[in-house]
Amino acid sequence: MDFPRVEAVRASAFTIPTDEPEQDGTADWDSTTLVVVEVDAGGTAGIGYTYGPAAVARLVTGQLAGVIEGRTVSDLAAAWQSMGAAIRNAGRPGIAMMAVSAVDVALWDLKAKVLGLSVVDLLPPARDTVPVYGSGGFTSYSQQRLVEQVEGWVAAGIPRVKIKTSRHPEADPGRLAAVRKAAGDTTEVYCDANGALTRKEALYWAGRFSEEWDVRWFEEPVSSEDLEGLRLLRDRGPARLDIAAGEYGYLLSQFRDLLTAGCVDCLQADVTRCGGITAILRVSALCDAFQLDLSGHCAPALSVHALCGAVHLRHLEYFHDHVRIERIAFDGTLDPRGGELRPDRGRPGLGLALRRSDLEQYRVD
Repeated sequence: MDFPRVEAVRASAFTIPTDEPEQDGTADWDSTTLVVVEVDAGGTAGIGYTYGPAAVARLVTGQLAGVIEGRTVSDLAAAWQSMGAAIRNAGRPGIAMMAVSAVDVALWDLKAKVLGLSVVDLLPPARDTVPVYGSGGFTSYSQQRLVEQVEGWVAAGIPRVKIKTSRHPEADPGRLAAVRKAAGDTTEVYCDANGALTRKEALYWAGRFSEEWDVRWFEEPVSSEDLEGLRLLRDRGPARLDIAAGEYGYLLSQFRDLLTAGCVDCLQADVTRCGGITAILRVSALCDAFQLDLSGHCAPALSVHALCGAVHLRHLEYFHDHVRIERIAFDGTLDPRGGELRPDRGRPGLGLALRRSDLEQYRVD
């Protein structure tokens, strides 16, 4: 068939307050900015998005629109390469790659809509569903709020839950005891330090987490830039406690380095940061080569499609903030059933429609 050519690329930023102030091991925030990209061609619009500063939208319109407009909608790989060249002097890791990610996702959505297909059917898919784990458990939560959130995930049939730790380590034993009681014996409990600990601190807490509360996943116990520290934790930590990192990977080489250095038991990647669907499929291929699992980081409404293309997939982070924002921003979001998300193959593209009137109050110039 003759595919239409891209006529326009638009980007908008929306800063949405959290439902209460939030804190993890190393950061505090009270709002999250959603950057939405729309790509128009032949009377159809593709939608992509990322979570980052409003400057991402300026990068899209200032650096990327010119290399995308005029291309045929089917030109996904070549468009991705051209965007990478266009951001070279802007600095590829960081917000420039977040801009590429949002445009790439919009192009996949657009191509699928032109063909009358769901994005998942362009991959091709390796699976029909994606397991999820409930994520939130901020260190700023009261113990009552923490327990209520965990109980909500368990009631929804999600058999894995993750909380933030290590901001106030002295409080973590009480928090984890409450979480373990609320989760029950059959639910996996995960911890995320967001790189807050030193190597020795992380090794100490890894032992306690595993022995006392049967924690199975320790995410970024030290900084994700500390490859030796991650390797130390993986080699010397408890056998049943998996070490995870990778959510801040922007380039394929960063994922390669985590894998070749033996830093992780499960590699994380964020489709809204690493370069979009085109890139996440390449990260998945790296995991195949190393025979390690991949875990998707956040943005569940679009990640579920991309991760259906991953062979060695473990799960996807069903993150409280993003679940809430995506329900505000889009029609067509999904609810987990039996601890899994299933793309709606009856809706073209990502199956999402922008709720413009609801978003307008949050727009950032």
